[in-house]
Amino acid sequence: MITLTDYLVVGAILFGLSLAGMVINRKNLIVLLMSVELMLLAVNMNFIAFSSFLQDSAGQIFVFFILTVAAAETALGLAILIILFRTRQSINVTDLDALKG
Repeated sequence: MITLTDYLVVGAILFGLSLAGMVINRKNLIVLLMSVELMLLAVNMNFIAFSSFLQDSAGQIFVFFILTVAAAETALGLAILIILFRTRQSINVTDLDALKG
């Protein structure tokens, strides 16, 4: 039987992997966006685990809102990424220093 601790450990591992992806690879915008999405999925896993453990549906409702915001964030991030690639011909973060204001 899978316990609450097992779900929390998997969520912590996912969160750690996403944090490592953000710290180690700071050059590629696609990897940064994927790391943010993985971080949101780790938080969602914890919400669902606690919601199931406490027999309360509030955590599952929060997950739907988080997934909606994550989908919008992904769509906007990808659109911005495509526009930056068309103008700069690169998706490296170090090449985007001209955007400083």
